[in-house]
Amino acid sequence: MIHIGAEARVTSGLWLGIPAVLKSRRRRGYRHMELDARLTKSRITVEAKVLSRLQITQFSAPRLLQINHEEGWMVLSKLGGNPIYESLVGDSIGEDYMFKIGEKIRELHELGLSHGDLTTHNIMIDGTGKISLLDFGLSRISAELEHMGQDLQVLNECLSASHSELEKGIEDVLIGYSESSSTESPYSPESVISRFNQIRNRVRYMG
Repeated sequence: MIHIGAEARVTSGLWLGIPAVLKSRRRRGYRHMELDARLTKSRITVEAKVLSRLQITQFSAPRLLQINHEEGWMVLSKLGGNPIYESLVGDSIGEDYMFKIGEKIRELHELGLSHGDLTTHNIMIDGTGKISLLDFGLSRISAELEHMGQDLQVLNECLSASHSELEKGIEDVLIGYSESSSTESPYSPESVISRFNQIRNRVRYMG
């Protein structure tokens, strides 16, 4: 067992000899059974599509190995390394890696995708310093500007709540985000960061 979350249970093992994880959607008892089944099937379908698109572009994320839409589970390749949460708590990660995280988020957004749950538990770093993302259960295809701004806000809130000792954490992320951009993306880094600042101000105002 690796993790038991609100939406899924994750266990590790082997799949045809390949290090892998099994991600099983958890049935929510407070939902009507048919509604819960539809939501599970919809979310796992979107996640599978996102992972397939990322695999084609060679984005650093788990590979989809097998899926069962009806039962709500998927088998994914297991990423090397650890969540950056552990490195940040251990104070073994520098501002250059926060810059790399910003680059990786921008790379995702330029594919027209948003993550939806961009916490330090869902950002991996391996021994070579390579950054990868995982857990795309709340991701969106053809993401809008608001969704991309929300990705940055979720990470900002996570850094503020769990890693307050990290100086200029989100600022370094934004520098990496703004300095790694192509001309093909429908939303410029400046427009996404501007929307993020709007969202952050709304959250502050609402208290």
